[in-house]
Amino acid sequence: MKELTEEFLAWIYGIRNMSARTVTAYRRDMELFLSLLDEHIENLRDVTLADMQLCISRLSGKKYSPGSINRFIASIRSFFRYCLRMGYIGDNPAASLKTLKAPRKIPRFMFREEADEICGLPESAGILWPERDRALFEVLYSSGCRVSEAAGLTLESLSRDLSGAGVTGKGGKFRRIFFSGDAEAALRAYLPLRKLHIPAERDVRNLFVSRRGAPLSVRGIQYIVERYAGRTAEGKPLSPHAFRHTFATSLVANGADVRVVQELLGHSSISTTQRYTHITTARLIDTYRQAHPHGGGLEESEVNRVVQDSLTGVESEKK
Repeated sequence: MKELTEEFLAWIYGIRNMSARTVTAYRRDMELFLSLLDEHIENLRDVTLADMQLCISRLSGKKYSPGSINRFIASIRSFFRYCLRMGYIGDNPAASLKTLKAPRKIPRFMFREEADEICGLPESAGILWPERDRALFEVLYSSGCRVSEAAGLTLESLSRDLSGAGVTGKGGKFRRIFFSGDAEAALRAYLPLRKLHIPAERDVRNLFVSRRGAPLSVRGIQYIVERYAGRTAEGKPLSPHAFRHTFATSLVANGADVRVVQELLGHSSISTTQRYTHITTARLIDTYRQAHPHGGGLEESEVNRVVQDSLTGVESEKK
């Protein structure tokens, strides 16, 4: 079982081109699966559907969230599909493994005023590296790229006029991302300073670097966003992914075709993009108040219910 697990992980990394972070998540789930199986089970062909259901029951008993359990189930399904494909088993006991019902969380996104505030904070906060941080926030906000894609941007990936860049997203898929005028201006202010922070003996091609000239990691970008989020008017926690959600909801709210947004985000499935048509709470409120004579009395709890119902509808369409 352990040998097959390592073979499976090598396959999804080398053949399926999954990212190192995704492979790490699969590894954690597979190690958890092996630890939960009864000790007498050593051979792959001895694992039954009942054994898998028992593992899930044990995770529930340990208070794992439905989302974490469903990710665990997805990993197990992928592993057994691989084993079936390679002929290690004659049938797939994980094929009938059902996921748990879990409430869809509304992605955290910013309204325009909030996004403008955090993009402007580096100039006034007096912390970290203002020029770099402004350029980073503007790139995230105007392109909708993933944090891993932002960390992977290089000087060579930028267009000559700084109007966009090429990125390689999930599954090794290449796409173009585009920058706003504000992002272009921020990059022009940052790039000359970036050069001064790179030691002469080092050849660092990453666009975003630390003050010591080292490439910014995903965790480094997360740290920068967290530092500024604490200085906003609301002071609420914020992740780099909120910029991506904001990018998507802004486009959809302003009438962009969902399939165009899908291409810009690099989503492989349209159903993943469709959720953004249902989460702009402010738009729901405005529409209700304008269309209904008593719309001014709409409670926030009712809006949340409408949003949740919409998300549930998207999940049903996906299935």
